[in-house]
Amino acid sequence: MKKLKDERLFRMIREFLTIHLPKQRMLSAHTVKSYRESINLFLAFLQEKKHITLSDVTFEMLDAKTVQAFLDWLREERHCSRATMGQRLSCIRSFVGYAAKMDAAFVDQQKELRKIDLKKTHTPAAVTFFSEDALKAILKEPDATTKKGIRDMFYMILLYDSGARNGELLSLRLRDVDLSPGRARIQVSGKGNKTRLIPIMDKTAEHCRKYLSLFHPHTPDPNAFLFYTVRQGDRQQMSDDNVARFMKKYGFAARQKCGEVPENVHPHLFRHTRAMHLYRKGMPLVLVAQWLGHAHLETTLVYANADTEMKRTAINKATDESNPLQDELFSDARWRDDAELIRAFYGLR
Repeated sequence: MKKLKDERLFRMIREFLTIHLPKQRMLSAHTVKSYRESINLFLAFLQEKKHITLSDVTFEMLDAKTVQAFLDWLREERHCSRATMGQRLSCIRSFVGYAAKMDAAFVDQQKELRKIDLKKTHTPAAVTFFSEDALKAILKEPDATTKKGIRDMFYMILLYDSGARNGELLSLRLRDVDLSPGRARIQVSGKGNKTRLIPIMDKTAEHCRKYLSLFHPHTPDPNAFLFYTVRQGDRQQMSDDNVARFMKKYGFAARQKCGEVPENVHPHLFRHTRAMHLYRKGMPLVLVAQWLGHAHLETTLVYANADTEMKRTAINKATDESNPLQDELFSDARWRDDAELIRAFYGLR
């Protein structure tokens, strides 16, 4: 493995993620995961936009100018909301603050990051979402004659139908899935460890049964992750990077056939799309906000109580025969690089 240019940085990252947050601050595993994702996103930005390999990253790169460029990238290319950008900035500030406590040499960087003001630099971006033709195009891209293609297709179908966040879906365990006829639903754990029940379409439940027969064919462990990858013979929770890779691939291929497919296909697009499709079909915005797990929508919406059956009725009414979720089931299946090592060793995995 290539020698790290600034091993001190990665040593601090590991201590921050594995000791400071969970053991000293007693934060939940879900919250620690959010911090890890934010740091990984910043490292991905350095690699993608600054062409800096992971082993060449140094602490000096966590300066206000670079972090501001990172926030601009989140807004312009990943279409993140102000709230998401604020959360990512808060995580980075927290890490730099921890480093400043460990080494006074980083105090100036901590002060500079405090000067970043999202209110002054952020202009709300328009919500990007799939048209129904674009959604159909991307759902057709996975090869439904392969096991992996079936997994990828079902993941995108469930992501759209549930409107769940990517992290919520990746955290699903078999015990969180109820496929009872007429009342199929999943239970997700969202921000602040708040759980909510989300009804899913009967057709989506059929896709799920097909997926389970291939990926969980034997008497399943209820605590097993619904979506997983196999590494060195062991099942592990599927990662955000894995999802980002296959969505980027399918997005590019689908765009060659349908010009309505957005250039940047990412998991949150499916959430935006489901919300917009439901709203256009008549679901009240306050109900959409509740269904998505929002306490408010752009500070103008009040939290609206809605039970699972009320949401199910609205969703079924809003999903007519032309919706991609009503398509036939996919057909039967016939059937490390240095950066990865660094991430695993320093707690970024």
